[in-house]
Amino acid sequence: MIAELNRLVEVVEEQLVDEIDVSGLASSLGTTEYHLRRMFSALAGMPLSEYVRRRRMSVAAADVLGGDEDLLTIAVRYGYGSTEAFGRAFRSVHGVGAGDVRRNGGPLRIQPQLRFRLTVEGKTTMDTRIADRPAFRLIGYAARVPLIHEGPNPHIQEHIASLPVAEHQRLKELSETEPAGLLQVSADVDPDYAEGSELTYLHGVAVAEGTPVPEGLDAIEVPAGAWAVFLTTGPYPAALQSTWAATATEWFPSNPWRLRPGPSIVAVLDRADDFSTATCELWLPVERG
Repeated sequence: MIAELNRLVEVVEEQLVDEIDVSGLASSLGTTEYHLRRMFSALAGMPLSEYVRRRRMSVAAADVLGGDEDLLTIAVRYGYGSTEAFGRAFRSVHGVGAGDVRRNGGPLRIQPQLRFRLTVEGKTTMDTRIADRPAFRLIGYAARVPLIHEGPNPHIQEHIASLPVAEHQRLKELSETEPAGLLQVSADVDPDYAEGSELTYLHGVAVAEGTPVPEGLDAIEVPAGAWAVFLTTGPYPAALQSTWAATATEWFPSNPWRLRPGPSIVAVLDRADDFSTATCELWLPVERG
């Protein structure tokens, strides 16, 4: 995976002023666009689209400082149809307008070219199993919420708190297949895993594929496939989020599996009364790399 990510970075540099065919590149590297984007985001700490934007504006800054071309010519070179659109992108990266930089020489916020390296530390024990599951159905209460990488998500907390207490017990009684118990489901997640992007969060349970959906509940159809299941215990949600991050930095780079599109699922197996600690299973849809 590290080699694939470094090739992606090289292609970004080669095609900085062009549209990058991430799907075609992923296919030529023997992986998928979905997995490539998710791993890039997890390891770089930013979506691929954001990295490309920062690199373009970093290189464009040299052209702006050169002073030999008008700003419209530079804007068109980097894929913008007007100096206004280019100026907004330039300011969003550097914090100042292109005209100001041309007059004053800065300040500039340069994004260096990334280089990925695998550091084998084994700092996180990965208690993992691979589960092959037939198609099943997730049912419960769904809401659209923004993605938050660290700490509790207040939008999810608000959604769960809005449900009548009796509904939690009702959902538990509907659970009939793995993943067992009440589930925290994230679906329709942005492949770049950009913080603030919207996803579908479902508070519910898993049932067999043919089980009817009770009135008033939402449903997510899950096709048959393999799942990597990670067991995590400790402070909640910090231990869970740490394990989630470690899947990208440690587990996927050293195992013959890659992410495939589908919901990610957290099954809470046990927890403290105040939810300060918990034992959870993180289910991620995978396929052989």
